Amino acid sequence: MQEVVASLDEWRERMDGLRRDGRTIGLTMTMGALHRGHASLFMRASSTCDVAVATIFVNPLQFADPDDLARYPRDLDADLAVARDAGVSLVLAPSTAAVWPSWPDPTATTVHVGGLADVLEGADRPGHLDGVAAVVTKLLVATGTCTAFFGEKDYQQLCVVRHLVEDLSLPATIVGCPIVRADDGLAESSRNARLSLEGRAAALALPRALAAGRRALELGGDDATAVREMTDVVVAEPRVALAYAAAVEPATLRRPAALRPGAHLRLLVAGLVDGVRLIDNSDAVAGRP
Repeated sequence: MQEVVASLDEWRERMDGLRRDGRTIGLTMTMGALHRGHASLFMRASSTCDVAVATIFVNPLQFADPDDLARYPRDLDADLAVARDAGVSLVLAPSTAAVWPSWPDPTATTVHVGGLADVLEGADRPGHLDGVAAVVTKLLVATGTCTAFFGEKDYQQLCVVRHLVEDLSLPATIVGCPIVRADDGLAESSRNARLSLEGRAAALALPRALAAGRRALELGGDDATAVREMTDVVVAEPRVALAYAAAVEPATLRRPAALRPGAHLRLLVAGLVDGVRLIDNSDAVAGRP
């Protein structure tokens, strides 16, 4: 049986009760519009912890464009069914006022993870990752001691969350989970539903670009060569407007000072397709010098 909670105070009480009963909590935070990627996180939580719980909240602080916020898909009943089928027994689905009482006025308190939140998505979408950091902090504080599961598809977000948890000594263990891809190779995303058939086909340039970057590194190319190969693939697809392509150190998101064979990099790419912003990323390993 699945229960839905709308109040942060009640959520906190329920989480405290679970821990008093000696049960471990596996948390997944979402903005709804759930898909197979979310379901994989729920199943990981339910297989790892005693109780799998989830939050469904479209966080307005993450949206600089009011139209983008308004267009974000919302179907709570469908989302609850996805979560229930994947083993989630308790869901927090609060209103905006329950989380941010002053909205649409800005909160007096902000959360900024310097460096990590200033590049890539942070540079292109000012304030976006601060909004992510703020809501993640608030929900982790309300949940208390738990294991929280995040998908690697939003890799920069995962890095930001890991650092804020460490810096603020929040009582959470952060677990990154592999990207889930559709049969055609496109990373699962709530935004994919907004693509036309032609747009979806064009969006496959992003995973192709990552594959080209991986090959370049495996053959001994440096990070600049990998970025050039990725860029060439994306710009060859006229329906995709490249936002960025990067090859960076996995933990810092900075360009590597030097590359040695066997070194791991993270390749990241973002672009606009049919006016929809899509991101993707991949691990890559440097090959022979």
